[in-house]
Amino acid sequence: MIEKLTIKTDSKILLLVLDGVGGIPKNGKTELETSKTPNLDKLAKDSMTGLTDPIFPGITPGSGPAHLSLFGYDPVEYQIGRGVLEALGVGITLTPNDVATRGNFATVDEKGIITDRRAGRIATEENMKICALLQSNIKPVEGVKFEITAGKEHRFVLVLRGEGLDDRITETDPQKEGALPLECKPIVPEAEKTARVINSFVSQIKSILKPPANMVLLRGFAKPPAISTMEERFKIAPAAIATYPMYRGLAKLVGMDVLDTGPTIADEINVLKSNWQKYDFFYVHIKKTDSYGEDGNFESKVKIIEEVDSYIPKLLELNPDVLAITGDHSTPAMLKAHSWHPNPFLISSKWVIPDAAQRFTELECAKGLLGRFGAVHSLSLMLANALKLSKFGA
Repeated sequence: MIEKLTIKTDSKILLLVLDGVGGIPKNGKTELETSKTPNLDKLAKDSMTGLTDPIFPGITPGSGPAHLSLFGYDPVEYQIGRGVLEALGVGITLTPNDVATRGNFATVDEKGIITDRRAGRIATEENMKICALLQSNIKPVEGVKFEITAGKEHRFVLVLRGEGLDDRITETDPQKEGALPLECKPIVPEAEKTARVINSFVSQIKSILKPPANMVLLRGFAKPPAISTMEERFKIAPAAIATYPMYRGLAKLVGMDVLDTGPTIADEINVLKSNWQKYDFFYVHIKKTDSYGEDGNFESKVKIIEEVDSYIPKLLELNPDVLAITGDHSTPAMLKAHSWHPNPFLISSKWVIPDAAQRFTELECAKGLLGRFGAVHSLSLMLANALKLSKFGA
């Protein structure tokens, strides 16, 4: 329905995503409640607010489906493997026969038990050296070749290229420490070859790598899907500003132009400013709120939120017709993982009705007129406030 109602206009939408920003209380306050955020709070008082569920209440989302919701794609209908997103994000071109997966370099002890799923978040430069070492030493298996590409810190992308590959296999990452890496198994008979290839790849790894990055954990096996672009669906010219490969890959998948940026929030804001006249939809992604949440680093997550707050005036100087600020999912530092908790959401435009929220926090946004709604409806709210939707029906 939304696709039929969209109209092309010159109005501009800015979507700022603080990855994993939602939290749960420590000493009575969440990370947002603990943060000193005068600019976000002032904005919240003049905006419409609410809480979003990325999938459904109680469902903990991955970053891929959570972002697809924000971009207007039903994440249950469009189930896209993490490997494809990571591969696109590092600039790999995939064919329909390829299977891509995201990898973590990890640390295991002498018994093979995982002691650190992220190998101490090794430096990206060290990651690149390890990937080059593996690329030179890993042998093809059953006619399948391996392409190994470094990502940020401990992350890398593995692409399998060959005939007869199937992505319906289980992951090797147990997603917890104190466990053994999992054996890859076929979910359907057609995937037996692919599972054998993955297990052989992991076996070769063991004889090459040394601590702290002496094991790989693989998840998100996927083949590239067919998906219509945001421009085709919503008549917008979208651009993405993100530092991490997965989010850049997801943006590419839905047809955004991915703009080059440096590693800092200041770099991202500068790229936004320099490209402001070229597009009418901007997605700006802040990663460290999620990273510190996963690390259980409550204080550093607070500092990143406060840093983002300091840049809100620069965003407002651009005078966007619509500014929406939210998270893709919650990553409470107290939990050290993604969670099912709803995300605070605010939308600012000349057409909103300011509501009862006095701060940009979970409890204050719960007072808002938008109530609690599915994140997949976020884009329709942005389009409506940008006057990019026509009337439904007579």
